[in-house]
Amino acid sequence: MMKNTVVPVWEKYMLTIEEASKYFGIGENKLRRIVDEHRGEPFIFYNGQRTLIKRKQFENVLNEIDTI
Repeated sequence: MMKNTVVPVWEKYMLTIEEASKYFGIGENKLRRIVDEHRGEPFIFYNGQRTLIKRKQFENVLNEIDTI
């Protein structure tokens, strides 16, 4: 049987908006706006109605910009 283990947020491949908000220190509303403005970008993944952010790809985006 599989154990229900918790994966630390810094090891996850994809983060929910709530997890990404805490991890990156960006407000949830701001992240939702970023997602809405960048639909189709490779750092965004949709699982049905659930929006996920690919952590490493989004880190790369943040490394390239000065302000959000």
